[in-house]
Amino acid sequence: MEVAKRQHVRKSAEILHVTQPAVTNAIHRLEAELGAELFVASGRNIRLTPCGEFLYQEIVPFMASIETLPDRIKEVSSFENATVRLNILAAWTLITEAIIEYQRIDNKLHVQLIQNEQNDLADITVSTVQHYRHKKKDLDNVFVCTEPIYLAVPNIPRFQDKKSVSLKDVKDDGFIQLAGSKNLRSICDHFCSLVDVNPRVQFESDSPTAVKNMIGANMGIGFWPGFSWGKVDTDRVLLKTVEGVHCSRDIVISKRKNRIENIRIDLFYNWLTKYVKIYSQRC
Repeated sequence: MEVAKRQHVRKSAEILHVTQPAVTNAIHRLEAELGAELFVASGRNIRLTPCGEFLYQEIVPFMASIETLPDRIKEVSSFENATVRLNILAAWTLITEAIIEYQRIDNKLHVQLIQNEQNDLADITVSTVQHYRHKKKDLDNVFVCTEPIYLAVPNIPRFQDKKSVSLKDVKDDGFIQLAGSKNLRSICDHFCSLVDVNPRVQFESDSPTAVKNMIGANMGIGFWPGFSWGKVDTDRVLLKTVEGVHCSRDIVISKRKNRIENIRIDLFYNWLTKYVKIYSQRC
């Protein structure tokens, strides 16, 4: 680069604080490696060959990029330190509300949301006990709280005056359920088995949103996890506790062990667990 700009070996050597033969030898080694002549003599000076000119033009933007690299690395580092990878496998509504609330405290924190049971790279994961058991060895901190699971029923006289509803009383009603592959479905099936009830499932879907919307539209009854799905946004549906069965599941908020300490992840994790704890105590 220096010799190409000066087109003079001696002057380039002085600027680089090396001997003239060292510069000449470096050029010869480069030409031998590339298999092309880069400079030719021009009186007392030298000039670039077409190959030399091509190489010089290619290197200029690269070197400019190299010079700005330290500043760009600092930017990336700053962004990385301000990023929390959050895998939400349960209590989606509650956790997203918590994120919005926290960003009022730290509006520079970037939360990267994930929803993948196979992902092991998240800094913080909100899941159920079943998922957590497989990941114990990789975790640093773990917080567990209990999520109530209600029965969503139509707002009709049959249910209006009841504080709780027996599963046996609704076994012939049409149930709207998550598909059998979903963890919540297996938990709810277990609740039914405890009282020897085989609910009549009239619709099932892999999509929690579809199930939630159909229940909310009063198209059937179904189980409703309090943290995960939040409040019912219609007065056509009532949430009732289940009579004779303790319907709930444990929500686990875990923090992965990090090789590099990140105080912002720790602060967010501590705040999030406190937020969920307070919320669970109100329910």
